[in-house]
Amino acid sequence: QVQLVESGGGLVQPGGSLRLSCAASGSIAGIYNTGWYRQAPGKQRELVARVTTGGGTNYADSVKGRFTISRDNAENKVYLQMNSLKPEDTAVYYCNAYYFAPVRVDYWGKGTLVTVSS
Repeated sequence: QVQLVESGGGLVQPGGSLRLSCAASGSIAGIYNTGWYRQAPGKQRELVARVTTGGGTNYADSVKGRFTISRDNAENKVYLQMNSLKPEDTAVYYCNAYYFAPVRVDYWGKGTLVTVSS
């Protein structure tokens, strides 16, 4: 098992930047694929970005070119750099780690709120 704790959320003006961090309680290297999801009020949780154990990444179309996901296996951390933020990016952001055994097993953090507003 792994426990995930997010940090870095807050209030930012449109066009601003935030960096979210996710600290894992154990080693993620070679085991867990990791990602960030978000859930806005009244909407379903959606994938924002993902980085696999091999370093491959994919992004939601809505954040391509603005957000960058990265992971530090030595520090067991996952980051989401968010630039050019828009009001529609407002949501609770959740860190996710998963592996296949063979079915997918997911672990989630409790989330961090990002509010983009002037």
